[in-house]
Amino acid sequence: MVFYLVGLGLGGPKDVTVKGLEVIKSASRIYLEAYTSILSCGKDELEAFYGKPVTLADRDMVEQDSETLLADAKELDVAFLVIGDPFGATTHSDLILRAVDKNIPYKVVHNASIMNAIGCCGLQLYNFGETVSIVFWTDTWKPDSFYDKIESNLQRGLHTLCLLDIKVKEQSIENLMRGRKVYEPPRYMTANTACKQLLQVIDNKALNNIKTKLQPDSMCVALSRIGWDNQKIVASKLKDLVNCDIGPPLHSLVIAGEMHPLEEDFLAQFKLVAENSE
Repeated sequence: MVFYLVGLGLGGPKDVTVKGLEVIKSASRIYLEAYTSILSCGKDELEAFYGKPVTLADRDMVEQDSETLLADAKELDVAFLVIGDPFGATTHSDLILRAVDKNIPYKVVHNASIMNAIGCCGLQLYNFGETVSIVFWTDTWKPDSFYDKIESNLQRGLHTLCLLDIKVKEQSIENLMRGRKVYEPPRYMTANTACKQLLQVIDNKALNNIKTKLQPDSMCVALSRIGWDNQKIVASKLKDLVNCDIGPPLHSLVIAGEMHPLEEDFLAQFKLVAENSE
């Protein structure tokens, strides 16, 4: 028997591959990883499409109770469903290592993820450098170490995909310290917030006489709900995207490096959207 990791793609139930659907139909237990991304539909719609019950696997179950996920996987097929591609998050690599440690066979069914679908904005995938993650700042914690990777990419003329923070089933410091299983409402970073934080990083660098390739006038692309029917893409200057509404989550941000004329021509269609929205 096998522990399957099945990518669901970025949209709704029908984005699953034929191979992935066959695995799901034959699996004895089905789990849906429910904290690193979101789909355009709910669990009920997935169950209706699959014709089988699906159990939500939150962060606690995946990271702290993997025994539940892997239980009986030597005797029956277990399908672990991941929005996007199974290797889109390091958590899933760790889960595979746990299966290997228990001598449980595993197979991966790949699918589209933001890592390749980002090409929809017209910037060529082979011109992207290292991907970065931007986290929510707090009053006392404002990390900016990710910026070094953006700067390195820009120095080489490469684009940067910025993955934006998701807070699902998070505890406040007080509840965490008191051991109370009380969780904060889900929060999804917008491209606007990411741009504000990037502008602050630029200002902080300037105060310390550090020159940056990234500037308020740098071309960036804000994207929302990629792979959904209502996806939106807006290209504009970094400073202008702070006030540009691209709708509900999930959002991503791309910082453009040096562009080929073909990339510039493709991106132009989204600049028009930006102008119309102002």
